[in-house]
Amino acid sequence: MEFLRQIQDFLEKVLFSALLLCMMVIPWKHALHMFQQNRYEPGRYIQWGKDQLKVWKHWLFPVLILVLALGCIVIPDYRLGKIATVWLAVFVGGVTLYREKKKNYIKPLAVTARVKRQIAVMLVLNCLWLIPAVMLTDYPLWALWVVAACWINWLLIFPMAWITSPFEKLIKKHYMKLAKEILKSHDRLIKIGITGSYGKTSSKNILQQILSEKFYSLPTPASFNTPMGITITIREQLKPTHEVFICEMGADHVGDIEQLMDFVQPQIGLVTSIGPQHLNTFGSQENIVTEKMKMIEKLPVTGFGVLNKDNELIRNYYIKNKCPIAWYGIEQEDVDYRAVNISFGPQGSSFDIHTREGADIPFKTRLLGEHNIANILAAVAVGRHLGVSWEQLQSAVAQVRYVEHRLEVKKINGYTFIDDAFNSNPVGSAMSLQVLKTMPGTRFIVTPGMIDLGPRQHEINKQFGMKMKDCADEVILVGKRQTEPIVEGLQACGFDMAHVHIVATVKEAFGLVYQKAAYTDTILLENDLPDAFNQ
Repeated sequence: MEFLRQIQDFLEKVLFSALLLCMMVIPWKHALHMFQQNRYEPGRYIQWGKDQLKVWKHWLFPVLILVLALGCIVIPDYRLGKIATVWLAVFVGGVTLYREKKKNYIKPLAVTARVKRQIAVMLVLNCLWLIPAVMLTDYPLWALWVVAACWINWLLIFPMAWITSPFEKLIKKHYMKLAKEILKSHDRLIKIGITGSYGKTSSKNILQQILSEKFYSLPTPASFNTPMGITITIREQLKPTHEVFICEMGADHVGDIEQLMDFVQPQIGLVTSIGPQHLNTFGSQENIVTEKMKMIEKLPVTGFGVLNKDNELIRNYYIKNKCPIAWYGIEQEDVDYRAVNISFGPQGSSFDIHTREGADIPFKTRLLGEHNIANILAAVAVGRHLGVSWEQLQSAVAQVRYVEHRLEVKKINGYTFIDDAFNSNPVGSAMSLQVLKTMPGTRFIVTPGMIDLGPRQHEINKQFGMKMKDCADEVILVGKRQTEPIVEGLQACGFDMAHVHIVATVKEAFGLVYQKAAYTDTILLENDLPDAFNQ
């Protein structure tokens, strides 16, 4: 009888372990999702976790489960305690599943090949964790082990990252080597590198429009500015017939631009702007400047650099390269290409480009904002270097389409929106407010603020709030905790707080907009944070 009881007990634990594994799937998926939104970087993930622990409501459910678990453990009857623990696990699984179904993710988990490898490792780690649930005979310890399974996946991310990291590095190295060989085989290909804290993607798209007037050119798509994104573009899209390759290069760590420059080896380099973006990972503004300017310093002496003289950090940097440089700007007069006579309207912008030789060439574009005009200047400088005529440049600039989610004017349900939702930054947000100021009707702004600005994040968001006065009439803030600095700025500048509204989600923000706005009004969407940072 004792043997049969042991078999029954063992089978019960196996069945219960299978139940637990199913219960762990949602936390497992959520942990991977947040790890992905933190760019697969354990350091970012740890900082995100610390920020989550500061929010008291995130503690309610875990504390409740812990109290219930302790209640199960102190039940004197062993069998009754086990049954209570099972029902507690079923309750946790049911609540977790319900909460997951109610969530409307801004950026769902992208199940890439890398994520599939991570899922496989996480499955193994989960199974290893559940072995004690079968083997443990001490009831209180077994019950605690079972309850811990509800949250262990948040910690299993770290061994998973440690296990998969060497494989990811080998895969990355292999495919980058193949891509580099493809680039070498295109010995006549003109390669252009673009970097900066902001303005990279917009400048790249404008440059593509301009150069397509004369060349068969290939830009890296969307925000494919990482080593693997660039590698995919080269391996899958670059053809022998391409004459120009426009490569956007992103960086959020020291060494990133240097690595990409050694990889692509462009002959032309463009640095759009430098500011306090990714301070958490760079560590200092000085590191950001030094790294971004590698774009110019790693060019061959026979290469060609294009730089924004309005940016103080670029203007004051001593460049350790003797290659020719073309400067552009709006505020600075001593430049090769300067935008003057700028005017904005609902239909776009008009301006003249004043050259160092004294010519003034008129331009029109549907794009809005001075930073977009600066991006056009940068593209024009590259175009002129490559022999594109002024007539071709005027035609191309007039045809430039909005870059998705970057001051993109669009109609949604009959309402006029200025969509500037992608990766807001201090310069871009200030420009977008100036654009909103010129718009008709009641002016709305919907924003969760800015992130990834290190110790200056609070100060910059407070300044953002102060700049809203006289530019916006109604302010809708998404996320109470993260928008507190904006509220401070609004109060400091004397904004009428009766017209400031704080909501929890983007969905609620849109509902409020549709309730308050008229079709003649203008709504600015400034930044759209990933789910991991919406608080």
